[in-house]
Amino acid sequence: MFKIWAKIMKEGKIQRQFVYENDEEKLTYSHFLQYLFDICRELDAPTPVLLKTHIFNFAKFNHVRFLPRDFVEAVDFDYLLLENIII
Repeated sequence: MFKIWAKIMKEGKIQRQFVYENDEEKLTYSHFLQYLFDICRELDAPTPVLLKTHIFNFAKFNHVRFLPRDFVEAVDFDYLLLENIII
């Protein structure tokens, strides 16, 4: 069981947020791209390019920040922040 708090930030304020919950499995980094797809679909945001450094930052610091340069499409926010909610 794990939870990921996703926030779309613009000018230091939360524009949209969503808590992704999965009660069926533990957090596995091999499935992180699927979690990211689900989160972005719920937030109605484009999916960023996922790099190994993003996964390492999430694993080491329990959060990852996707900047506008990480998206193929143009975005109207400053960054997408994913935080691991430790239960």
